[in-house]
Amino acid sequence: MARPVTLYTLQWGDLPLQTVCEKAKAFGYDGLELGLPDHLDVRRSDKEYYMQIKDLLSSYGMQLHTISTHLIGQAVCDRIDERHKSILPDYIWGDGDPEGVSQRAAEELIRTAHAAKALGVDTVVGFTGSSIWHYLYSFPPVTEEMVNEGYADFARRFTPILDAYQELGVRFALEVHPTEIAFDTVTAKRALEAVNYHPSFGFNYDPSHLGYQGVDYVDFIYQFPERIFHVHMKDVYWSDTPKQVGVFGGYVTFGDPRRFWNFRSLGRGKIKFEEIIRALNHIGYSGPLSVEWEDSAMDREQGAEESCRLVKHFDFMPSSRAFDAGFEKK
Repeated sequence: MARPVTLYTLQWGDLPLQTVCEKAKAFGYDGLELGLPDHLDVRRSDKEYYMQIKDLLSSYGMQLHTISTHLIGQAVCDRIDERHKSILPDYIWGDGDPEGVSQRAAEELIRTAHAAKALGVDTVVGFTGSSIWHYLYSFPPVTEEMVNEGYADFARRFTPILDAYQELGVRFALEVHPTEIAFDTVTAKRALEAVNYHPSFGFNYDPSHLGYQGVDYVDFIYQFPERIFHVHMKDVYWSDTPKQVGVFGGYVTFGDPRRFWNFRSLGRGKIKFEEIIRALNHIGYSGPLSVEWEDSAMDREQGAEESCRLVKHFDFMPSSRAFDAGFEKK
């Protein structure tokens, strides 16, 4: 049986969930990855609410394996400022006091685990934010003590969240991504160490965020075989020749053709999905392949339909026997 192919709904948050179900079904998807806060209100505690969501998805034949809370998770460890007001619900932003925002975001992540359990889901994907991302370039010089404190801050803020997840039988999958406490292979290892390899902490694998950085995105899978909790299928293009705007983005918007890199619809960038599927087969990953569609230059409906078809084309089941096993004579 092939892995289910799901559509992440965050990029479709302007549409009602029923409309997204209708479109995803027509595009050929097997299920959805619900994005908070647009398509799920985790403040609800009544069983009827979650039953209605499950019934709605079921009526369109949509499976549900994962819910995601990227925007709110970002506020847990970040240095909070005006940027966050635009991505957070008013009840998380409140008066904008940074510590209050972070605490409310942490409480929301725990509510999200309860919502996942109510929906019969065992994986929550999200961001963590980072108190040390602004140290990235290391000038003025950054000391090891400053970096260590950033990981200690992450551990202080996230360990209680992870403990709550463990009690509920839910896992938190950090999407390894610039601006997070883990953004490449080395920092992912440091994040694991910081929380003492907490059993509820792992990764949402998204090759696009690794590829344009120059990180070996296939090797990442082999480095963390037990910690790949979820997979996003997303493509990215980076230039073979110098551009006006380098890898740091140059303060221009996504999609600007002057950029060194831009996200592209699946199959239209440089990510080698064949190698990703082979690596996932090797580590025994059997969860969903979720399309997070982001291409500023392409119609999203055409892109989402095409991406679904391509993921199903790339995916294949691992062999249960060596190809030359039939050569042996009994």
